[in-house]
Amino acid sequence: MLLDVLDEELLHSVRIAVAEDIGSGDITAALIPEHLAAQATVYSREPAIVCGMAWFNAVFAELDGRVSVDWLVRDGNAVQRDQPLCRLTGPARALLSGERTALNFLQTLSATATLSRRYADAVADLPVRILDTRKTIPGLRNAQKYAVRTGGCDNHRSGLYDGILIKENHIAAAGSIKDAVMRARKDNPDLLVEVEVENESQLLQALAAGADRLLLDNHTIPELKAAVTTVAGRAGLEASGGVTLDTVRDIALTGVDYISTGSLTKNIHAIDLSMIFE
Repeated sequence: MLLDVLDEELLHSVRIAVAEDIGSGDITAALIPEHLAAQATVYSREPAIVCGMAWFNAVFAELDGRVSVDWLVRDGNAVQRDQPLCRLTGPARALLSGERTALNFLQTLSATATLSRRYADAVADLPVRILDTRKTIPGLRNAQKYAVRTGGCDNHRSGLYDGILIKENHIAAAGSIKDAVMRARKDNPDLLVEVEVENESQLLQALAAGADRLLLDNHTIPELKAAVTTVAGRAGLEASGGVTLDTVRDIALTGVDYISTGSLTKNIHAIDLSMIFE
């Protein structure tokens, strides 16, 4: 089998992507004799961190079970320009029909993993965790979050259902930070409770209310340092806003525990890949 694990969500996204591209049928591939077999190799045209093998495999498994994919690398491997990634053999029609969809998954997830590796490397010697956000490609959230981990960073909450992040509008609706945290604890006692704070007063209120983590959005470096001193380990501190590869290390040096950035999943550059038929 091409897939080690048949993940239903993965297969669902692959089937949607295949149907989107092929529709009622690949009329160009139909020009090729049905019995003709072919071989092809996928190359990376730039340095990258590979990610997305399972999605790539699933595209061809969906089209024709006779396609074989022999991987020369694994998810998480660093590759160089013009390095071969895998070799495919099987019916020529299936290879041609699946080429673009399979490469789309691989180039996008590899892009996410590649950028995540750059962020992870920038703070590798510091005790901080780089987190993703919910700023993901619709329908590919778990795939991109897998790619973030593959690149060496970590995941924030998956969605609105598995983590509590109390922001300004939540506080206003609840009445106060204290009331919002109390309700969160009552309704979801097993979940981490995070509160976004805009100033020192809110920070102290969130601490007094027993928040597990405080989100410091768009704070300056001096403000982050001051928050670290004030909190003194009584809660986790997460910095966000204005995070780039140029700023992430300075933010990490303030002593915060986490840095979250949507860049990992939304500011990505698709990796240039080519499938060459032999």
